[in-house]
Amino acid sequence: MADSSFDIVSKIDRQEVDNALGQTAREVATRFDFKGTGATIEWKGDDAIEITASADDRASAVLDVFQQKLIKRGQSLKILEAGEPRPSGQQSKIGIALKEGISSENAKKISKLIRDEGPKGVKAQIQGDELRISSKKRDDLQAVQALVKAQDYDFAVQFTNYR
Repeated sequence: MADSSFDIVSKIDRQEVDNALGQTAREVATRFDFKGTGATIEWKGDDAIEITASADDRASAVLDVFQQKLIKRGQSLKILEAGEPRPSGQQSKIGIALKEGISSENAKKISKLIRDEGPKGVKAQIQGDELRISSKKRDDLQAVQALVKAQDYDFAVQFTNYR
């Protein structure tokens, strides 16, 4: 019987992030407490978002609304790397970077965890920015998924390609 396997990845659903950004922009445009603050949220390139407002607290409030919209859309907040509000002329700006992919040191951490605490006979291979886990038994793979979910990593973790 062939090995069963799955991949551990850290991917961003760009469509969901774009939808959350659109919802946030609409809410900021219509909410009373954002009137006259010049608060906006927009894409800055392919993998960054910028929030602009007249004051630090208003920019932070827009970030909070954006995070709530992401949670409602089933996205992890670990994909965001928000900076501190910084003054820019009359306005305050917050830059948000989107994190995607598993770095090699994080992949090594997960691989070591699986080797040390996971069931015997489970193999972990690092393939670029993802991790392929394989085993003869599907039950072992499910145990590994539970083990990885129980850990609190600083990046979002998804399981794909389960065969």
